[in-house]
Amino acid sequence: MPLPAKAFQRWLHGIAPDTSMADVCRLSQVKRTTLAQQLVRGKVAEATVVSISRAFNVSPVTSLAYFEVYRDLAGPLVPPTRQELVSQIATVDLLRAVIARTAPEEGGGGAEESTARPAESWELSPVPHATSVKNWVDAIDDGELRHRVSAATGIAPQNYSAQLTANRLAPEVAIATSRAAGVGLAGGLVATGLITEAEAGWAAGARRAALDGLSDGELTALAGDRLQTLGKALRRQEHDQEQTEKIWENLG
Repeated sequence: MPLPAKAFQRWLHGIAPDTSMADVCRLSQVKRTTLAQQLVRGKVAEATVVSISRAFNVSPVTSLAYFEVYRDLAGPLVPPTRQELVSQIATVDLLRAVIARTAPEEGGGGAEESTARPAESWELSPVPHATSVKNWVDAIDDGELRHRVSAATGIAPQNYSAQLTANRLAPEVAIATSRAAGVGLAGGLVATGLITEAEAGWAAGARRAALDGLSDGELTALAGDRLQTLGKALRRQEHDQEQTEKIWENLG
């Protein structure tokens, strides 16, 4: 939900009282035309507030909490659950971990089962990844979450599902989802890429620790589930492509 322009201007005056709008845009790398259009419409995007906050070394979460719709973010930041952390690990990193754990060690006859062997120390892919939003919702869903979010926000379940499939979620809907699931309010903002893990108060290395904490069985099952989901999505894309090509052939 875009933020009221008047409230935005009050907030901006509070953090940069002597800075011209041109300098604000230059420092934050927000296009002047973009900000001008948002102000004319009377609605400023949350991403604009986040970008300006970073430019002036202000916490984006604190900045969002200035606005009424995000007032609940003013409370203490709740750490993510283990499931949330794992959901933000890209599929390719899960597969790397599977390979690292099952590859024969030098001088050994093969891989041994282990529930404590850490993954190799490659850098994890950044958040968000290709399915971070849907994975996050699936991780905190007790089976009724989508219905509760729909009732709280007025968004039809099919429209909510469409946002998840597209790997996007409006910030206010992400907050509503967190609230309905009873988890920290900032988790969804991380999954959507609006704020970073650090800005949400996630501990450094938390995702890596969650990955390393998975048993071999948990890791393999999760990687398998991710691959199955990816396979279904690719098959749908291939089917759609085939149908499109047939239509063009018939038209041609």
